[in-house]
Amino acid sequence: MNPVEQHLREQLAACYRLIAHFRMTDLIFTHISVRLPGPEHHFLINPYGLMFEEITASNLVKIDLQGHAVEPSPYPVNPAGFVIHSAIHGAREDAHCVLHTHTRSGCAVAALQCGLLPVNQISMEFYGRVAYHDYEGVALDLSEQQRLVQDIGDKPVLILRNHGLLTVGETVSQAFLRMYYLDKACEIQLAAMAAGELVLPAADICEYTERQFNDPGRPLEEGELDDPDAMQLAWAALLRMLDRIAPGYQD
Repeated sequence: MNPVEQHLREQLAACYRLIAHFRMTDLIFTHISVRLPGPEHHFLINPYGLMFEEITASNLVKIDLQGHAVEPSPYPVNPAGFVIHSAIHGAREDAHCVLHTHTRSGCAVAALQCGLLPVNQISMEFYGRVAYHDYEGVALDLSEQQRLVQDIGDKPVLILRNHGLLTVGETVSQAFLRMYYLDKACEIQLAAMAAGELVLPAADICEYTERQFNDPGRPLEEGELDDPDAMQLAWAALLRMLDRIAPGYQD
């Protein structure tokens, strides 16, 4: 196996283990995929039937945009996972990794008319960067792919109404960290809404905070600092944690 594919397999397997560790799984359901380099748009996805803590670099399934296995595998692929992930991988060159969850907090916010609100600093990473897709039933209809692509547009986050959350990233680490904080933003919003009347920051403050999160290379004002290495440091720390508690993911 070439070193690039092996690296991506290990990164994706690590992501599955982290989703399991942080209890963002739904038994064997939901899915994470990563596209492999090359014009074929092949991508790796979980072997359907395995719990996320069972997934390793070697048992990931390689499929094409039509859902066909590219290499022999004893495992099938979740049909709904194929419908969602192949649509976004095929349409978005920047969507190297696609991550979908059914967490309690994510599903709850996906059922709210207001959607995700800028309730907390964590939420503001996503200010103006969230798309919404109306529920159409279990994602088994190929005709839904076009609407999924239209709805997500160029956004990094898609809230699937009455369904769950989806993030995309140029790397596995980016997609995971977006999902980790998106789910945390949903948890905070639900807690705040249950506690009393919300206090939301002004729009210009939300926009400024979003730029702090997502545009660390922007020109800085006098006295303003940036933190360009934060996400890389966080991902490295997460991998070190996995090396201690679940080293088999690289197998």
